[in-house]
This record gives sequence, structure tokens and C-alpha cells, in this order.
Amino acid sequence: MPRTRTPAAAQRRNNGTTATADDDDRPDEAAPLLPKPDDVPFAGEVSSARLWSILGATWVGVFLASLDSTIIATLLGPISSSFASFSTISWVASGYLITNSAFQPLSGRLTDIFGRRAGLLAANVAFGIGTLMCGLARDEYTLIAGRLIAGAGGGCLNAISTFVASDLIPLRRRGLYQGLGNLVFGTGAGLGGYIGGLFNDSTLGWRWAFLFQIPIIAISAIAVALLVDIPVRNTAAGALARVDFFGATTLVSSLVLLLVGLNTGGSILPWTHPLVLTAIPLSILLLLAFVYAESRTDEPIIPVRLLLLRTIWSACLTNWLFVMSVYALLFYGPLYFQLQGHSATASGLRLLPNSVGLSVGSLATGYIMRSTGKYYSLGIAINTAFVAATAAITQFDLFTPDAPQFLSYFFIGYGYGGMLTVTLIALISAVPHDFQAVITSASYAFRATGSTIGVTVAGATFQNVLKRQLEARLGGRGDEAAEVIRRVRDSFDEVWKVPMRWRGDVMAAEMAALRAVFTVALVIAVVGWCTGACLGTHTLHTTLSREPEITDDEVDEDAVEVRA
Repeated sequence: MPRTRTPAAAQRRNNGTTATADDDDRPDEAAPLLPKPDDVPFAGEVSSARLWSILGATWVGVFLASLDSTIIATLLGPISSSFASFSTISWVASGYLITNSAFQPLSGRLTDIFGRRAGLLAANVAFGIGTLMCGLARDEYTLIAGRLIAGAGGGCLNAISTFVASDLIPLRRRGLYQGLGNLVFGTGAGLGGYIGGLFNDSTLGWRWAFLFQIPIIAISAIAVALLVDIPVRNTAAGALARVDFFGATTLVSSLVLLLVGLNTGGSILPWTHPLVLTAIPLSILLLLAFVYAESRTDEPIIPVRLLLLRTIWSACLTNWLFVMSVYALLFYGPLYFQLQGHSATASGLRLLPNSVGLSVGSLATGYIMRSTGKYYSLGIAINTAFVAATAAITQFDLFTPDAPQFLSYFFIGYGYGGMLTVTLIALISAVPHDFQAVITSASYAFRATGSTIGVTVAGATFQNVLKRQLEARLGGRGDEAAEVIRRVRDSFDEVWKVPMRWRGDVMAAEMAALRAVFTVALVIAVVGWCTGACLGTHTLHTTLSREPEITDDEVDEDAVEVRA
């Protein structure tokens, strides 16, 4: 007997926020927090072949964007030599990451208005133009400008691919596909430095590390234009009128200023430099202006009122804190390996278990969620694995063997990849379909600031502890010792150049500073575990409509209600 939905049954289904019995974010509580609904068209499910072709088209951009984020690692030396400028060349790396992070949060609302295909095409164009500028640059300023433009395009390629998958894949299977997307991203990021080195060492030179991407970007854009056809309800004129220009400007400006201040302070420029002292306070003022404006507009870039929902703030804060922790571990892990005597290249390769773990963790959690339809207990287990691995790293010393190192960093990646997948599914299951993209954008904003804050806090911790340790061990031993302290604080490579009679003390000081960084990462991870435990539970539906099949008992009950 075919099953039909009665009005009473239909009313009991909420558009995407059907909750389980133990859910605190109930639809009637969330409804006052939701902005104007029904502005995002419903895509409808597609065949498996078409789904894979669409995802393949978007993942080409994801692969290149992630590759471009790390390809510069092996090219900074040759590039600085080409332009005879080492003082400004660090902006080639940081500029890409700053605009990559700043523009991701915009992409949710803008592609809700203009369409996913238009957003992907614009992102490909920006990424392509920026990459071409890098390959053809005749001075460092053109190269930096190209990296800024490419970063904006690359960030949007990553974010919009996530929105497209959420548009086309039911919640129950969404985590598995997110795991595959994370695998593509991780592969690109892992290969970036290697590919950059290959081009630099060949007769082609470093410029072709950028130029070889141009034909692939063009192919990706053509595939997107032909395959990605998610409906949009607006005419061009109507769409433009819906853009919150003030919100977009204040959000991007706030993020750019914050990231510039944190990236330059203490490394490129002293913390007392006017640029740093101006950028960070101004970013806070712009953020306050953004929050005030977004709480009063009909179609905000990020619906800040949704952040009051338990699942939303829990997922965003968990992202924020775990990203802080993992970036501290990944930035200072190679220094620990070098302190043990490994080369810089070998130290980088020793982080490979982290990349493998990230892919495995993301795929495994996606598969488990598809099988069970639940994520809360899985999230607790995944986060516990991350905290346990971080705790193990705090116990490392100069004589720790390889096996504990590889296992610990594997489970760091495993926990981090699983956390990203679980919190994404929790986020999009907690809101109606209309708000999937904008709330995912909010999580990207938290990740962007978390990564930079994590590196900044780790750097400050390392330098402060190293200074105290060196002064305690070498202080009062004359001018030569004072010079050693200064040189070691300025350059890690100086560890191997100090006189042998002091090298043991210097290495012990470095190890104490590294252990302090790892301990701070552990404290942050524990707080992240606590916020992750606050996630609400929501139904992971097996259909895009998020309407579970009606049982005979429910139909009979509704018939009684109608007759009454």
C-alpha cells in the first residue's frame, strides 16, 4: 500500500531540523533565531554517475587550491634569489593563506544568491588569474599580488565544493563523501612541496610550478560550467539587491586585519610596530560592527543568531580550538624532529602519518555515520583519540623512538580528520536546508582564525620559555654566552653552531620550550573536547528532503486526528 503524507504528519516534520528525543535544539526553540527561509532552491537528488561527475569537477579545484597552499614551501629560496629580496618574500606564503581564509566565509551566502556554478566559475577565474600572475611575475610585488588573488579564489573553491556536496547528498551519506573530499585536499597539500621542488630542480624553473596549473584550472572551469547545474531562483538584478555589502566588507576587512596582525606580529614585525598595534584593535572593532549589522539584516552573510544554538556554537568552538591545537603541533613537530638530529626534509616526511591519519579518520567516521545514522558518541571517541595523542606528544624527549612519534601523529591526524567530518555533519543537520551553506561558512571563519591564533600562541610560548630556560642555564657566563642566547633565539639552526660545552644546555632548553608548546596544545585540545561534548543530536536523514518514511501506525494516527 503506498504511503501518503497527511497534513498533520507533514506539519510534524521540520525542514531539516527533525530532532531526536534527547535533542536540546528543538525546532520550536530554533525558529525565532532563523532568518528569512526558503531562499535557497532545493537541488534534488541526482544519479550516481552525475553525482560523481559533479564532485569530480569541483574536486579538481580543491586539489589545486590545496596544492598551491604548500607548493611555495620549497620555492621561497629560489624566488627570493630571483628577485634579490628576502625581507618581503614571506608574504608570498602568508598572503595566500590570509585571503584564502578571509574569503571562505563569504562564499556561503553569495552562492546561495548567485548560484553554486557562478561561484565556482568566479573562484576558478580568480585562482587562475592569480596563479598566472605568479608564473609571469617580474618583481616580488606582482608575485605577492598574484598570491593574494589566487588565495581568495582557492579558498572559495574549497568552501563551495563542500556546499555542492551538501546540496546533492543526504545527511546519512554526507560524511563519507566529505571524507573523500578531505582525502583529495590532503593529497594536494601533501604533494605541493614535492611538486614545487621537482619544477625548481628541473630545467623549467620555479615559474612552471605555477604555470602548469593554468590548463588544469581551465579544464576545471569548463567542467563546472557544463556539469554543475544547481538551480537558483534569482534574476541578476534581484540577486544583486540581496547582497549584504556592508556585512561582506566588514567581515573580510576584520579577518584580513586580524590575520595580518597575527601573522606579522613577532615574526616579520615586532609586536610594538604601528601596523600590528593598529591592525588587531581595528579588526575587533570591525567584527563588532559586523555582528551588530548582521543581527539586524534580513539576509546576513553569516546569521549570527544561529550561533546561539547549542549544536552550532559547540561545533564552531570545537573547530576553533582543535585547529589551534593541531597547527601548534604541526608547526613545532618538525623542530622537535630536527632537534633529534633529523634533516629538515626528513622532519617534514615524519609528519606523513598525520596526513594518512587525517584521510583515514575522515573516511572512517563518514562510513560509520552512514552505517549507524549517529554521530555524537563517534565524535566523543574521535576527540578522545586526539586528546590522548596530544598527551602522548607532551611526554616526548630527545630519546623518544620512532614508533611512538609515528603513532601519535597518526592519531592526531585521525582525530582531527574525524572531528572535521563529525562537526560538519552536526552543523548542517542542525539547521534547515536553506542555511546549510551559510552556517558552514561560519565554521570556516572559526577555522581561519583558529589556525593563525594557534601558531601565534605556540610561537609566543616557545620564545618565552626558551628565553627563560637559556637564561637559567647560560646566564651570567659572560658575553659569549649572552651572544649564544641571542643567536639561538633568532635561529633554530644556531643550535648546531654553539660550542660543544654549551650545546647540551641549549638542546635541553629547546626541548623544554617545545614541551611547553605541546602542553599548551594539550590544554586547548581538552577545552575543545569539552565543547565537542556539548553537541546536540539530530537525525541524519537518508533523503535530501529530510522526510523519513511514514509508518502505518503514523498514518493511522494522523487519520484519527483528521477525523477528530
